[in-house]
Amino acid sequence: MTPRRTLVAWATAALTLGIALPAAAQNYKSEYRMSLVVGTSFPWGKGGEIWAQKVKEKTNGRIHIKLYPGVSLIQGDQTREFSALRQGVIDMAVGSTINWSPQVKQLNLFSLPFLMPDYAAIDALTQGDVGKQIFTTLEKAGVVPLAWGENGYRELSNSKHPVKTPADLKGLKIRVVGSPLFLETFTALGANPTQMSWADAQPALASGAVDGQENPMSIFTAAKLQNVGQKNLTLWGYVADPLIFVVNKQVWESWTPADRELVRQAAAEAAKEQIAIARKGMTEPGQPLLKDVEASGVNVVRLSPAERDAFVKATRPTYDKWKGQIGADLVNQAEKAIAARKK
Repeated sequence: MTPRRTLVAWATAALTLGIALPAAAQNYKSEYRMSLVVGTSFPWGKGGEIWAQKVKEKTNGRIHIKLYPGVSLIQGDQTREFSALRQGVIDMAVGSTINWSPQVKQLNLFSLPFLMPDYAAIDALTQGDVGKQIFTTLEKAGVVPLAWGENGYRELSNSKHPVKTPADLKGLKIRVVGSPLFLETFTALGANPTQMSWADAQPALASGAVDGQENPMSIFTAAKLQNVGQKNLTLWGYVADPLIFVVNKQVWESWTPADRELVRQAAAEAAKEQIAIARKGMTEPGQPLLKDVEASGVNVVRLSPAERDAFVKATRPTYDKWKGQIGADLVNQAEKAIAARKK
């Protein structure tokens, strides 16, 4: 028997008997490309770094991951990340539900204005049946989701004046991500939403081309947005942005079952650590992160329940419209899970 036939016969026998093949026989890549929107100085990027390191340790270096922040594999266009992941341009990602929502309509659930009033509500969705259902949807879309992370509640900042009512947003040019739901939400509030990537947003804020933006506090502080004119910050918690640890399906299937399990374990551990980092300073008594922001000269507006309700009322038509587009059954399931959460 020729050496080639011997190798084929051995591999076939190994698969039949359930024996894990060595990495070389599985055609492992020398490097796997992980896409990230931001770098490792942000909790989001740190989650990707932790995942990559854990995978390397658990697989004894068989799976080596290189980080590509700034969605550099797709020229900085974060809205193309999911498509590139499915196509194999990207091997792995820690991605935003917001950025992927144009391709997977169910992910717009998390962007419904004022759906999730607290962290317990986020957990009720991502760690419950809703999260499992969305993972099933993603699997059908051609990727392998492994764990939920978190970017955090998106708060509103601007360079013009404090925002306490919807009327205060009238005419403000606000940078938003490339999601139709975000455009409609801010239009309903009387603002002038402007879609642009995060890479373009920071110079636009510095030059005054846009007046404001909305992002989690971890992004605000890491990017030092107070230094680009963002001196007014409104805590309104209108949406949160869960992240998803994902692998391209073909890449996933190229690994041995044992290595797949190790990558899954690494994702779960990294996601848990990443969520803790994202919430740091916001869940402790006194919210020390906000104290640091105020100390830097930022005017922080904390809405009263009545003031927040005015924003809820103004965006309710948008909520109702998108409930039908996302899927009324899924949204109803989410609403029930939040109502039943342990606060």
